[in-house]
Amino acid sequence: MAAAITGGISLRSDSSCSSLSSSSSFFFVRILRRPPPSVSVASASSPPARIASAGYHITCRSSAHDASYTSSSHKREGLKDFIHISDFDKETIMKILQKASEVKALLKLGDRSFQPFKGKTMSMIFTKPSMRTRVSFEAGFSLLGGHAVYLGPDDIQMGKREETRDVARVLSRYNDIIMARVFAHQDILDLGRYASVPVVNGLTDYNHPCQIMADALTLIEHIGQLEGAKVVYVGDGNNIVHSWLLLASVVPLHFVCACPKGFEPDEKTVEKARNAGISKIDITDNPKEAVKGADVVYSDVWASMGQKEEAAFRMQKFQGFQVDEALMELAGPKAYFMHCLPAERGAEVTDGVVEAPNSIVFPQAENRMHAQNAIMLHLFGF
Repeated sequence: MAAAITGGISLRSDSSCSSLSSSSSFFFVRILRRPPPSVSVASASSPPARIASAGYHITCRSSAHDASYTSSSHKREGLKDFIHISDFDKETIMKILQKASEVKALLKLGDRSFQPFKGKTMSMIFTKPSMRTRVSFEAGFSLLGGHAVYLGPDDIQMGKREETRDVARVLSRYNDIIMARVFAHQDILDLGRYASVPVVNGLTDYNHPCQIMADALTLIEHIGQLEGAKVVYVGDGNNIVHSWLLLASVVPLHFVCACPKGFEPDEKTVEKARNAGISKIDITDNPKEAVKGADVVYSDVWASMGQKEEAAFRMQKFQGFQVDEALMELAGPKAYFMHCLPAERGAEVTDGVVEAPNSIVFPQAENRMHAQNAIMLHLFGF
């Protein structure tokens, strides 16, 4: 007689933990697989031969009510989202970056044996299109064994055709993780609130944490450290700036935003970074003074997606804030140039700066994939 187990079954491999190494460090991965909460097996003490032969132990919880699956508005114990960098402490951020470096090294060697996402699926919600976000998430998840499903702006029409809270609860039953690139920040907050699986912020109008994690990895690779680096952003006080400020509230930096008056970053976010007392934060309208002694000069488009009707107005207001060869010369010979892309060459940055030897724009773009892989590994508990 079949015994119905309503509390959930966890399968644990007897094989040794998979290991991953780089020239400097190791980290170990234990893969835990958890099927749906209601599973019927022939006997609780005699697991099916195909499972037993694979070297798994079956642990049955016989409780009739598993709260972790019945409430979609709360995360299962131990699961977190990646919505703001400041939701994590410095130690965790640095561990994620180290993991990114290790996984990147493994993939660069052509080793495809590390497959922690095997059997996992991810839904990628895009209300705001992007080449880098889609390809970096989809390729990265695939390289580590998982399968990603793209949901474009017309596939869901989140908030119009279907409420965000309903989307979150439905996708949680199909997938192991959700990534969303949206306009309104409230949408990512709602997804995180109602999803029972981890939610990754692929970008909102307020912040872009995955980009800044990739930037931090790039800084470590090129200047040798993140802590104490002087990062000078020149341009609009946008979601990129907010994410740098949130990182600066956790990791000690000297962050400068040089922007025209009236285009400063969110005051509360600036205050949060300053009140943390960890980093030096400067907001100025003088880019020539700001870039002196910079480790990195950073730029972004002056009119983001959704602001294109303001493009002509912004072009006029941002005169004097172009990152050109003269500004990079003021920054000094050791300063690198970074840009989150896409770049409007001839507007916020000259073609010569993007193509210069000290431009690390394309290594920065590549690191999106590696940083995001590490973020997802962390959320899955690896």
